[in-house]
Amino acid sequence: MKTKKTWITKTIQDAAKVTTKMPWERGTTRAAFIAKRKVPQTAKRVTA
Repeated sequence: MKTKKTWITKTIQDAAKVTTKMPWERGTTRAAFIAKRKVPQTAKRVTA
């Protein structure tokens, strides 16, 4: 008797539908965000 592994087929299909970006996939976006944080803030002009 041959076993059916439908769960692995379903898991692979569901994994292909995932659109969430994992931390290791968003390298350029993350690098840009970190670079933006490191830029020194300019002094704001105080008005009286």
